[in-house]
Amino acid sequence: MKDDQKEVKIYDYMKSCENKDYYVPWDIDLDKIEAVLEDKQKGFVVLEKEGETVNVVTKDDVERVKGYPKLGSGTVGADKKWMVGAAIGTRESDKERLEHLVKAGANVVVLDSSQGNSIYQLEMIKYVKNTYPELDVVGGNVVTMYQAENLIKAGVDGLRVGMGSGSICTTQEVCAVGRGQATAVYKVSTLAAQHGVPVIADGGISNSGHIVKALVLGASTVMMGSFLAGSTEAPGAYEYRNGRRVKKYRGMGSLEAMTKGSDQRYLGDTAKLKIAQGVVGAVADKGSVLKFIPYTMHAVKQGFQDLGASSLQSAHELLRDNTLRLEARTGAAQIEGGIHGLVSYEKKSF
Repeated sequence: MKDDQKEVKIYDYMKSCENKDYYVPWDIDLDKIEAVLEDKQKGFVVLEKEGETVNVVTKDDVERVKGYPKLGSGTVGADKKWMVGAAIGTRESDKERLEHLVKAGANVVVLDSSQGNSIYQLEMIKYVKNTYPELDVVGGNVVTMYQAENLIKAGVDGLRVGMGSGSICTTQEVCAVGRGQATAVYKVSTLAAQHGVPVIADGGISNSGHIVKALVLGASTVMMGSFLAGSTEAPGAYEYRNGRRVKKYRGMGSLEAMTKGSDQRYLGDTAKLKIAQGVVGAVADKGSVLKFIPYTMHAVKQGFQDLGASSLQSAHELLRDNTLRLEARTGAAQIEGGIHGLVSYEKKSF
C-alpha cells in the first residue's frame, strides 16, 4: 500500500447499493439467487437480514458452488457460522490484534514464527489459553519432538511442522537449521498423537504424491505455498518471463518481505542487520484452483485407496501398528519410478 493510501477510508472504495434491486433475503437458496442474477442482469446480489448486510454473492460464486458443491465451502461451527482462522505474532503488540480478532469471531489463531520453541511463543500460548480458553491455538513451526513437547505442555491445540523445507526458504542453507520434512512430520506427529494434537505439514508439498506422503506419515492436513501460488485466485499480478506466464512468489524470509513487516516472524524486527532466510521468485501459471484442486483431491483419494486406507484415521492406524511401511528409495529407484526410456512425451495431469 502506498503512503498516500494509508489514511484513506474503506468507505471511499466501497460501492453504493442504494438501489434495493441488489438486495435479497439472507436465507434465500442458491437457485433463487441464480434466478435473481439472471433476471436483473446484475453482477452480484447483497444478502440482508433485518436491514444489515450479511454477505455478497456474485455470479462466479454461484457457478463455483454449483460446479463443486464441496469445494471452497467453509467449515461451520457450533454457532452455525463459518469457522475462521487468523495469524498473529508473538510480540506484546499482537495481544491487541488478538483481542480484535476474537471480537470479530475468530475460532482459531496461528502463532506465526519460523522457530516455535521460543520463550515468546510459549508465553503467548499461555496468555491466549488463559485469556480466551475457547480459542484454539496452532503453534509452530517445529521439527523435533523436544520442540513439540514444550508447545504441547504450554497448551497448543495444533502444531505446524516444517523448517527450511519450503521452495522459497533458505533457512537450512543460511542458518544450517532445519530438518527433512518427512522425518520432521513423522517424529513430531508420533509424539503429538499421544496427546491428541493434530499436525500440519507446512512446506515441501509440490504435488499430490507429497500430500499423500505427508498425511500417511502422521499429518492431519497440509499447508501449501508454491503449489497454489500460480493459481488465478492467488494474490499478485501475472507477468511474462521468457514467453511463460508467471506470477511472483515471495518468501516470508526474503528481504523484500521483511521490509514489509515479516521480520517479526524471524525475530528480526528490532535488528539493524536483516538476515534473509528466503528468496523472491516466480511460479508458472496454473489456472484456477477450480480446475486443479479437484484433480489433486481425487489423486490423494486414489493414493489412499492403493494403500488400503479408507480414511485418514485408518492410515495413521496402519502406520502406528507397522502394517504400513515406508522405504527410502535409491537414485536408481527414483529414476525407475518416474517417466523414463522415452524419446519424448507430453504430460497432462488433468
